[in-house]
Amino acid sequence: MKIKVWKGDITKLAVDAIVNAANSGLLGGGGVDGAIHRAAGPGLLAECRTIAARQGGCPAGEAVITGGYNLPAAWVIHTVGPVWRGGSHGEAALLRSCYEKSLALAEAKGLSSIAFPNISTGVYGYPRREAAEIAVAFARGAMETSKLDELVFVCWEEENFRIYGELLG
Repeated sequence: MKIKVWKGDITKLAVDAIVNAANSGLLGGGGVDGAIHRAAGPGLLAECRTIAARQGGCPAGEAVITGGYNLPAAWVIHTVGPVWRGGSHGEAALLRSCYEKSLALAEAKGLSSIAFPNISTGVYGYPRREAAEIAVAFARGAMETSKLDELVFVCWEEENFRIYGELLG
């Protein structure tokens, strides 16, 4: 599996699946979640409502998969990152679980490429460097065993792009 970093809009990326940093209600919101819902169109919201009604949403550290609708990506994997509460409330394990569960869903669908945003670093307040270190360590650990060909970290902001660039060398 190749690991890349890309600066830009995740809703424009032509990969098999993009990951949405969702909220537990799965019904859209701000940041990347809102951008993905707007770009995908009303079908995404309808499918998310069905999932939320069936299972009561999605807890932190878990993930669900939907169609991509109007996006270039065929699939959207929605994962709920942890809210930063100082780092001593299991945040790192929950964040790592977001990556693990998302990758497992992509592999179960037989996908070859996935793109991740900077999970939990927006309104959830996770420190950017610490979040990137978890993400990159996970990806490097998955390189040898993953069935995917490509994992892309998508950064909207220059600071995140710089951090991922440094960590990936």
